[in-house]
Amino acid sequence: MGLKHGKYIYVERADGYYVKVRVLGVRFRRGGVEGDLSDPSRYVIIGFKTKKPPHTAVIVSEESLPQTVREKLYSV
Repeated sequence: MGLKHGKYIYVERADGYYVKVRVLGVRFRRGGVEGDLSDPSRYVIIGFKTKKPPHTAVIVSEESLPQTVREKLYSV
């Protein structure tokens, strides 16, 4: 399923790490995404990076995120 009822995602960076991100007002479910992903103010970088995300996590590539959010991913 995901983490905390679909509220959290892991974003795959180019260097091989995964960063935990909270997306406000959006739910990730098996059927798809419920909400708008284009607004950069909805993304909150948690500050947790790992090489191995949980097997139930929703993993998103960094290319699918807005440019301002991508820049924040590498500050972790």
